[in-house]
Amino acid sequence: MASLLVTYDLNKETKRPDILKDIKSFGNGAKLSESSYAVETNLTPQAVYNALAKHLDSNDNCYVIHLRSPFYGQGPKEVNDWLDTYLGY
Repeated sequence: MASLLVTYDLNKETKRPDILKDIKSFGNGAKLSESSYAVETNLTPQAVYNALAKHLDSNDNCYVIHLRSPFYGQGPKEVNDWLDTYLGY
């Protein structure tokens, strides 16, 4: 399985549509920030992006990127634990 970063910005939306439900459906994950998630999945970055594209307008941003060690950062213990487990050295 691969660990992927899914980050998006729905620029003119006032609510988060089903994009969050779709992100969570990809597999085990951790919320990194308001619109950034780490997910462990068997899907490729392209397949994840293609599944999310239906939620995007031409003014939105969305990237799906492979995550690998090492990583550095600050955040909640449960997120750090997830990253240690799925991106560990």
